[in-house]
Amino acid sequence: MRYPITPVPKPRQTQADRWKKRPPVLRYRAFADECRARRVAVPEQGAHITFVLPMPSSWSNKKRDAMDGQPHQQKPDSDNLIKALLDAVLPEDCAVWDYRVTKLWGEEGSIIIQSMERTTA
Repeated sequence: MRYPITPVPKPRQTQADRWKKRPPVLRYRAFADECRARRVAVPEQGAHITFVLPMPSSWSNKKRDAMDGQPHQQKPDSDNLIKALLDAVLPEDCAVWDYRVTKLWGEEGSIIIQSMERTTA
């Protein structure tokens, strides 16, 4: 399933964030609201989650063509992206025990969740 939601990393939050309006926290809250509104579903096991992060508008068309679909190897970290997604859509993310995460560059941000076949050993 492909969701047209731009991925956002989970920010480190403090008690003061309950009343402060820090931009990273506001971005995360908007992301979480959109995930819930679109009813994003993450299975407990066997999921391949691909985060497509948008390329900067400052990049040239040549660089954009070269980087489209290529691995995203800089911040935000994949663990912060998956943490934001799981915290946004699941009341208890401890139930998720098996997943794979990929980060790619793309023209527009999105989240792709695919079910993988699991083989037992």
